[in-house]
Amino acid sequence: MADFDVHDHRHELKQLRDSGTTSLWENREDMACPVCDEIFSRLFVTEQAGTTFPENDGARFCLLRDDDAVYLFRH
Repeated sequence: MADFDVHDHRHELKQLRDSGTTSLWENREDMACPVCDEIFSRLFVTEQAGTTFPENDGARFCLLRDDDAVYLFRH
């Protein structure tokens, strides 16, 4: 599993929201998830120690943690 830097993929993603410590991105180029290699639809990034997620629709997601952030890939 490779490291992931959202800034390296800026041209493939559209930023939907940014609060300063969290951001939400749309995958516009059918980029593969670095965790499972399947295409993901949204990417949530947080630098916060804890984040609450609203109830979801049952969609699968993958998490990737590195030294600076946690990445959530929703499929």
